[in-house]
Amino acid sequence: MTDTLAAFLDQHALIHQRFEHPPVFTCEEASRLCPAMPGAETKNLFLCDNKGKRHFLLSMPAENSVDLKALAPILEVKSLRMASPERLLRYLGLTPGAVTLLAAFNDAEHAVEVVIDQALWTADAVLSHPLVNTATLSLPHDSLARFFTLTGHVPRIIDVPQPG
Repeated sequence: MTDTLAAFLDQHALIHQRFEHPPVFTCEEASRLCPAMPGAETKNLFLCDNKGKRHFLLSMPAENSVDLKALAPILEVKSLRMASPERLLRYLGLTPGAVTLLAAFNDAEHAVEVVIDQALWTADAVLSHPLVNTATLSLPHDSLARFFTLTGHVPRIIDVPQPG
């Protein structure tokens, strides 16, 4: 976790538990290498529209997949694709493997739209990398909701369409 994010969480009394672990780059690695932690495991994707004008930080339960073709009209774009590592670094200050809901902290210009699956949003707590993939934070729902308010992001809560 960056010192700046840690200071932000502490300054605003956002309750969280921190768990250290080896670097993880996929949900499968996380389930194998991370300790048991209280909260819903997440899968986070950084997406952009076909022209690269709109960017989305999508979070859903780790066991889910997303149908990007079905998601595009919900987000009012023609099509969606995974954004490049260069875009990830430019817009969220992250490298692949560290995509996290907490990256909204790095989006001071509000250039990225946060989209969260309904099932994840209603969880008691959510697991999220603290901008690095060598630790995970467990944040109660109230802390996560306050985090978005404090960063000026209004997450769009939807039922993320799954393949099939």
